Amino acid sequence: MAQGSGLTRGDRNRNRKLAALREVVRRDRAVLAVDLGEDKQVAVVLDHEGRVLARTVVKAKAHQLGRLLEWGARQAERNGFAGLAVACEPTGHRWKALMGLAEEAGHGFVCVQSLAVHRTRENDDLTLGKTDHRDSILIGKLVIRLECYLPERAEAEWARLRHLGARRGALVADTTACKQQAGDLLGCAWPAPLGAAGKPMESATWLAGMAVIAQRCGGRPERIRKMGYEKFLAAVRRELPRWGGKLIRHAIARRLREALADPAGVTAQRPGVLERLHLLLEDWRGLRLRLADTEERMLAVLDGLGLTELASSIDGISALPAAVILAESGDPRRFSSARALVKHAGLNPSEHLSATLNGQSRISLRGRPGLRCAAWRAAWPAVLHNKVLKAKYAHLTGRDAKRLADGQARCACAAALLRWLWAVITTGRAWDASVAAGQAAPAIAAAA
Repeated sequence: MAQGSGLTRGDRNRNRKLAALREVVRRDRAVLAVDLGEDKQVAVVLDHEGRVLARTVVKAKAHQLGRLLEWGARQAERNGFAGLAVACEPTGHRWKALMGLAEEAGHGFVCVQSLAVHRTRENDDLTLGKTDHRDSILIGKLVIRLECYLPERAEAEWARLRHLGARRGALVADTTACKQQAGDLLGCAWPAPLGAAGKPMESATWLAGMAVIAQRCGGRPERIRKMGYEKFLAAVRRELPRWGGKLIRHAIARRLREALADPAGVTAQRPGVLERLHLLLEDWRGLRLRLADTEERMLAVLDGLGLTELASSIDGISALPAAVILAESGDPRRFSSARALVKHAGLNPSEHLSATLNGQSRISLRGRPGLRCAAWRAAWPAVLHNKVLKAKYAHLTGRDAKRLADGQARCACAAALLRWLWAVITTGRAWDASVAAGQAAPAIAAAA
């Protein structure tokens, strides 16, 4: 006779999730499903058999739906229910306003994934027909089946960190666009300066020199040669602090000046390109200042949450990459396990097994793309400076194990970083290399 329940870890986690949802979507509560729009809201009240009890259309903004909730509560009471479970798709910012109103009124609140609504729409009658009235019913049906989730309820500081993280992401994208545009413009009209430094877009001396040239040459770089090297060097030295540099690299400055006489490139495009480059560098410098200010604010929030020392205790990770990750993940303590955080990032392996079939496993890519990107970027320096991750990467790519490609191994390292970050924050204990490497048990487990 079999011993034990035979439940897997996944079964237990799923049961806990369903129990938490059932506490909100109680059987004594009717379901108020709302298809949110900008100015028009379509709502239905359903019982737990999927029957529509009432329907209405409201012309109002999401933050003005207090009367809709009162209407839904009256309809629920009229049909013998003790309350409401309010549900919607996470559309823009509107669902947050509705969640606030629902919680103030004492109702339960859940969200339904937009992808789940889309697939349910297809399965409902095998068509792709879409109306707001139909979508509101589909949202209600998913909630009745508990195919929904409890959304994040971020506190003020965590919400601020998320907004700063979103701003930083936009600034990083704009900064990267400036780099690419500068390289493309020079590659067309005047490619010689690109060879003056190994990584020109990352060299403060190169950027300061190009700023001087683009500002003063008037579309003709050869004019700068009349300044003489010493005057050119003095102008670059004055410009250098504006690009975050302290010491000038004479070799780069000298090669830039030599490139002034290089005729290579489309000369007809050169005046316009250099004028555009001058404006682009001004934008770039402003973006760098705003990016630095945003990162300082993020670090201040992280410090205010008391997580700076814990997050930066992981070797190879400074406070800023940790803040970027936490801005995307929110409070890690809201996840039941480290694995849940990894799944939220979409870095968990997606297996393909059936009978004798053993397909290739890949990461699921079903989580939050921004969190996945933040963890991926943080893993690159960590692999070099964290001895545990370095050994993990070497093992995964070595000949002794099933060799993984470079990208696959780095994904595994990024997932390990997320697990470590979850552990240090939820336990309140600094990162321990021996525990991370599996050579010692965690202090909490050992005490238990």
